[in-house]
Amino acid sequence: MITDLFVHWHVDPVLLHLGKFGIRWYSLMFLAGFILGWYLFRWFFRREGISEKLLDPLLLTLVAATIIGARLGHCIFYQPDYYFSSWNGFWEVFMPWQGGLASHGGAIALLLAMWWFTRRHGAREGFDFLWLMDRLCIAVAFVGCLIRLGNLFNSEIYGDTTTLPWGFVFDLRGETEPKHPTQIYEAGSYLLLGLVLLWCYARKLDKVHRGFFFGLFLVGCFGMRFLIEFIKEPQVEFEQAMALDMGQWLSVPFILAGICLLVYGFAKKQPAALPAKKSR
Repeated sequence: MITDLFVHWHVDPVLLHLGKFGIRWYSLMFLAGFILGWYLFRWFFRREGISEKLLDPLLLTLVAATIIGARLGHCIFYQPDYYFSSWNGFWEVFMPWQGGLASHGGAIALLLAMWWFTRRHGAREGFDFLWLMDRLCIAVAFVGCLIRLGNLFNSEIYGDTTTLPWGFVFDLRGETEPKHPTQIYEAGSYLLLGLVLLWCYARKLDKVHRGFFFGLFLVGCFGMRFLIEFIKEPQVEFEQAMALDMGQWLSVPFILAGICLLVYGFAKKQPAALPAKKSR
């Protein structure tokens, strides 16, 4: 509801109540992102001659890595004193449904999982780690957009107080002042980045070098994340005493890695597309 130029946001995070259980908007957005990613990879594989039999194991690997990595990232980076100081806290590490997922942890786990997946399947199909990441980052951009919209439905990870007319008053969190809807800022930036990467893949694949998509994604995604963090409220108390918050410190290595990948790709000049197979 919009009143006094501000949005009073009190949407129920549970879309459908089923007794003691419920279907949450966040879960639907999470699921929709991975379904979209599956269809994108089917297109990538068909276009470049990769066996579609790898789609299901790739999806399972991505889901497991994302959930495990994001959960561990939150527990290790943001609340280690709670999760690792008692047995009760430690057991909650294995309960991601109780909340607490960190995108940086998910990103690290995805890198490790895709390295393993390439070692297992890449040689047989003719792709390497960088080729896989160049395609994965396109899907991840859209998944990130949907997950941030899920955060909006959960009324979480919002920004500082604002006087701008599109500020959101998150009623379910007991807020009385409008806040920056940083979930929408991030979702919009990820959507734009995903569209740019998808257009480059569709129209410029034969003109760019391997590592271009992944490098551009890292710079764009974590660069925007770094900037938006300036207007976010601290997620944990110790961030209040830091010049940069935890999200910004964790973004810096990814931004630098993206710049290095762009330079590497330009210097190496390895084609982004796989060479045509003789059997085709």
